[in-house]
Amino acid sequence: MTLFVILLAFVIAQRIVELGIAKRNEKILKRKGAYEVGEEHYKWIILLHVLFFASLILEVFIRQPQLTPWSILPFTFFVIAQGLRAWALLSLGHFWNTKIIVLPGADVISKGPYKYLRHPNYIVVGLEMLTLPLIFEAYITMILFSLLNGLIILKVRIPDEEKALMEMTNYKKKMHKRKRFIPTAPRK
Repeated sequence: MTLFVILLAFVIAQRIVELGIAKRNEKILKRKGAYEVGEEHYKWIILLHVLFFASLILEVFIRQPQLTPWSILPFTFFVIAQGLRAWALLSLGHFWNTKIIVLPGADVISKGPYKYLRHPNYIVVGLEMLTLPLIFEAYITMILFSLLNGLIILKVRIPDEEKALMEMTNYKKKMHKRKRFIPTAPRK
């Protein structure tokens, strides 16, 4: 249970720091003429994440699972996801955000993990919603929130984001050869 509390505290603290970074980046970009896209679905993404943590806590405290030797596998993928998250955040710099903030005419970032795929940060979130519950055998949380997250990301968030970026930036030119979630060798 100690590892659960430590990991949970880490992830929640990480989210709080990220929200601060996102707010700062939003102010920077809006001063340059950026605007938000998808405001109407952002509240649902926030709700999904809050309910994910609530469900995870509830399921772990009800089930009281014991870590098993195989728990190292999802834990390893969780740690890898944290590295990918940091790489994505650092690569985007002030363009990174939890919201869809579009700066018309901006040169789309195509370095770091964005050199290989279009949406590494969504992979990170998906991996977290899969691995964090799996480490602690919270199978209901894992299945439910992995599916809900996938549905929101694939059907709402990414289409809104890509449409806005294609209309207002050089996204299509820079990213058309990259897949959304499967890394490919960079091409000019």
